[in-house]
Amino acid sequence: MDNIKVAAAVLLVVAGLGGFYYLQESATVVRLAIFLAGIAAGAAMLWTTAAGQRFFAFAQDAVTETRKVVAPSRKETIQATMVVFVFVIIMAIFMWVVDGILLWIVKKLIGGEG
Repeated sequence: MDNIKVAAAVLLVVAGLGGFYYLQESATVVRLAIFLAGIAAGAAMLWTTAAGQRFFAFAQDAVTETRKVVAPSRKETIQATMVVFVFVIIMAIFMWVVDGILLWIVKKLIGGEG
């Protein structure tokens, strides 16, 4: 029975989207209202399924975890940016040196000037 409800929920969302495009001559507010009504009806239908209940519980947990996130201060952001900048410069120099060594080795192997 849940599969039928999920399919009906998808069809309601598709119907809302179809109504949005079918009524191109109507006012944008009307088209948007039909689209949002389709999404709301689909969400309401999905709410009644076990999969929908699991999804909405997951969404609530995600919101709870998002509220626990603390943004870094300006000082911490600048410090982290500087660490990344210095690391990129060091890696660029390292790659330049390795490229030069490999180029020298290849030139020696093929008998070119080196």
